[in-house]
Amino acid sequence: MPSARADAELPNLQIVPTQSLLPHEKFDRQRSEPLVARLRAEGVLKNPPIVAPIQGEDLFVVLDGTNRAESLKAMACPHVVVQAVDYDDPRLILDTWFHVVSDMSCDDLLDAVQSLDGLHMKPARLRHARAELAHRQAAAYMLVPRAPAQRKGVRGRLARHGRASVYLLHAEGDMYGQTAALARLVEVYELRGRIHRVNSDQLESLLSLYENVAALVVFPQYTPSEIMELARRGAYLPPGITRHVIPGRVLRLNFPLSVLADDRPLDEKNAWLQEWLRAKLANKEIRFYQESTYLFDE
Repeated sequence: MPSARADAELPNLQIVPTQSLLPHEKFDRQRSEPLVARLRAEGVLKNPPIVAPIQGEDLFVVLDGTNRAESLKAMACPHVVVQAVDYDDPRLILDTWFHVVSDMSCDDLLDAVQSLDGLHMKPARLRHARAELAHRQAAAYMLVPRAPAQRKGVRGRLARHGRASVYLLHAEGDMYGQTAALARLVEVYELRGRIHRVNSDQLESLLSLYENVAALVVFPQYTPSEIMELARRGAYLPPGITRHVIPGRVLRLNFPLSVLADDRPLDEKNAWLQEWLRAKLANKEIRFYQESTYLFDE
């Protein structure tokens, strides 16, 4: 049975200035506009953004919840309730999402990628592409579900993996240059197609789950120190690449936006938050679930 946790073990929830949040990724236009409308309609922040404090500064890097944070900024909400976590916690996992791109022509996607400045595409074998990405010798690689015609300016023998063709993507410059190139890459299909986040590069198994697939884009694994540095430098990753597995993640907080939006001082709002949490704890409204779960109402 799930149980209420002791007060000392409750997650670190606090209200902070909205402007103190630094994203490490660009916000997703496909999600942000509907989210603003939903926030206004519901009047609550369902799930607080997950943030990591920057030591010695009154700033926080948003690890998860960029779209929520940016939506509140767009609503001119002065404060936001966040869950602050220790980025050095060994239980916290930083992983990577890959993108299945659908509802876009494969040829249109490859033509657009090939025309990007600072990004070079060449055919490769999947094993080689994996090795290049693991050693950060490539910015990303793509698998396409059929063999298109040999493209002008793309040198090398077209490699096949099952029903997929594999392309390595190399970017010029250091980590910041590669990050900028990845942002341009995702912009190619962000507005023209549809993005599905997955954690496998086995394209054949994914084709049975998604329709009209143009490509599977596979990104590198980042480290927490790289995420913090990118955020501080404003070199944002594309949306939907980093995946943070947070121990004790807060869900269904349903915090009233009216409290965040009013003109009370920040310390008064944080005092109100603590009283609100104590009341929920006393009423046994807080539950901790140890096991992994699937949610079907997101």
